[in-house]
Amino acid sequence: MQIGETKRLILRQITVDDAEDLHRIYNDPQTMRFMGKMSGSLEFEREQIQRHIENYYEKYGFGLWATILKENNQLIGRCGLLYQEIEGAKDLEIAYLLATDYWGKGLATEAAAMLIELGFEKFNFNRVVAFINPQNTASIRVAEKVGLKYEREIANFKDFGKVFRYALELQRL
Repeated sequence: MQIGETKRLILRQITVDDAEDLHRIYNDPQTMRFMGKMSGSLEFEREQIQRHIENYYEKYGFGLWATILKENNQLIGRCGLLYQEIEGAKDLEIAYLLATDYWGKGLATEAAAMLIELGFEKFNFNRVVAFINPQNTASIRVAEKVGLKYEREIANFKDFGKVFRYALELQRL
């Protein structure tokens, strides 16, 4: 099911059939440098996708989506909206990850802008955040380009260690 579309990208629900492409992306050390653990087996990836479908799509109507490049219909990464609970407060995170071949082309910025639009307009959230490794300057630039502002450092975020939290709040009239 298609969720959103930009000039160059289509966002659609991830399916178990995407496991091979995602497994390849998740096992590239350069891609995963700031993302924590690399993927397990291909079967593990299929199980993760099925669990994500149940825990996000079926429960909330959103989650991580396949990021498809329109020009060749290729899955080039994943992006989406995730709930994160930090210090007792629940935030809606925008998350984006692209294969290294697609870095530096403005595609992550395009995807992130669509995530913000979906979060605010389709899912009616007032705030979105991004959790970014302080050394990941490219991801910080993406967050800033789409309007997120540095909020604070978080010492220990899941298995990522220290991250910066960037946030954007919508001022509804």
